[in-house]
Amino acid sequence: MTQADLHAYLARIGLATGPAPSLPTLTALHEAHVGAVPFENLDILLGRPISLEPAALHAKLVAGRRGGYCFEQNTLFRAALETLGFGAIALSARVRAGATTLRPRTHMLLRVELPEGPYLADVGFGGEGPVHPLPFVAGVETWIAGSGYRLRAEQELWVLEANHTGDWAGLYAFTLEAQHPVDFEMANHFTSTYPASPFRQSLTAQRSWPGRRAILRDRDLVLREGRDTRTETIRDPEHLLEVLERRFDLVFPRGTRFSAPSF
Repeated sequence: MTQADLHAYLARIGLATGPAPSLPTLTALHEAHVGAVPFENLDILLGRPISLEPAALHAKLVAGRRGGYCFEQNTLFRAALETLGFGAIALSARVRAGATTLRPRTHMLLRVELPEGPYLADVGFGGEGPVHPLPFVAGVETWIAGSGYRLRAEQELWVLEANHTGDWAGLYAFTLEAQHPVDFEMANHFTSTYPASPFRQSLTAQRSWPGRRAILRDRDLVLREGRDTRTETIRDPEHLLEVLERRFDLVFPRGTRFSAPSF
């Protein structure tokens, strides 16, 4: 990432400057990113390819003020971190949330090295993911405005667990084997083109702030603030475009139609 691209990225997430690498800096970047750049799969539902090339990510997520899913979000975030002087390793996970069978490795996360020790950073898991980075220590609970996160060791695996409603549940499991861009190209191709991929079957847009979440899945919009939850049903395609703009700052021309959901 060039310095000009870095300045544009920081402006995109609402931070004026990029201070020296530290835990407070990482925390501020992480929180600002998940609040400003929504998790979404709308290009897939418009029949557009998903590119992980740096120029394409900058054009879409920064200049185009769009969002993306984990491979796009965490690839961009890692580039920004490394330009700021952080050391970051990319890891690959199997999503467990809601799973009844073993899933492929289709999630990307980051391990960031700090003087305090390694931290898990993940700006690409959407509305259930962490708002702040988490210490890479098994059993340590991190609570952010009523939502808890912790890492658990499971034989050779690490499992990220979340607690939003009073019970702990596994979000995803991963090893510490470093992954390379070619690994994510394969996973990205599968996730964005395989006919049975959830990202081709349903629409989602999600955003997170400390204590507040907005989660759109197909025609169901869920707004969480603390322990309170409100829901809204999308009435028609034009109402969907209105909600995408109002709740997620995602602007599409009138008349835009996605392949899902059906109305």
